[in-house]
Amino acid sequence: MSNTINSSASFVSHDTIDRSLSYEEKLSQDLSWAMDEGSRHFDEKSAVHETLRRICQRLNAMEVPYAVVGGMALFKYGYRRFTEDVDILVTRDSLKKIHKELDGLGYRPPFTGSKHLRDTEHQVKIEFLVTGDFPGDGKPKEVSFPDPSSVVEEENSIRYLNLPTLIELKIASGMTGQDRLKDLVDVQELIRILGLPASFAEELAPYVQPKYEELWKAVHSGTRRYVTLWRNRFLTIDAVSFDDMINQLGGAVELLKQMRADGVQFDPEGGTADDYIQLFTTDPDVARKYDMHDEREFFGDDWTDGLDDSAE
Repeated sequence: MSNTINSSASFVSHDTIDRSLSYEEKLSQDLSWAMDEGSRHFDEKSAVHETLRRICQRLNAMEVPYAVVGGMALFKYGYRRFTEDVDILVTRDSLKKIHKELDGLGYRPPFTGSKHLRDTEHQVKIEFLVTGDFPGDGKPKEVSFPDPSSVVEEENSIRYLNLPTLIELKIASGMTGQDRLKDLVDVQELIRILGLPASFAEELAPYVQPKYEELWKAVHSGTRRYVTLWRNRFLTIDAVSFDDMINQLGGAVELLKQMRADGVQFDPEGGTADDYIQLFTTDPDVARKYDMHDEREFFGDDWTDGLDDSAE
């Protein structure tokens, strides 16, 4: 799966790189190239992205049901971290067909008898997960790898595992695989980045629901406040008549009522003496609705000074 680039790797001239090296070996042996490749990855131009597009094009042509999982699925859902391989869920029959039709035609197994393939153009490894197998420690459990045809969503002609199933499998993997704790970290990052609610657990298998709730609480253990600054003197600054003032103030009242109904709170310590107030919420969904921002992003007292200066 994904690895952190080894910062202690020695610099190697690009011209001396053995083209027979695997993608992982290239990353380890040429730090300069690895850093450039990392930048290309976040621009969706890396060898891994090219390998993903290439293999999915072939699988589509073969009419093989599949679902992209792992780091590239995380990338699709907004958690953009570097990964050095492509992970794909297929059925056992599809896996046999893939090897029969692709082995020796731009792809080869990493070793004799391997169920995985390596793209011979970029030397990127393609790892296959198989329907019916079990995540994590590989032992039977209530969650198994599903038939990909029933759990995909398509984007740019690439079929990805849907979000609930991705999270479900990652939690099951992290719960039982001693070397898979990073899967739980991945889920926490998805919770944080996507603002997933605690109720998302209801979309998951009962086996992983308690762990999801635990991870969700860990993400929100330090309650985060989202703030908007409301300044009274700005309400009527553009008014040119009494009617304008009435309309603007009336609209503000309705907005404040709606915000209050959604749980937004008034902070009495937020600076009413300086003719502005702080309205806050701890609900990320409400914060997005009203364009409220993490209070750590504000200047603090210096910010109110800036407001005073701009109003004069």
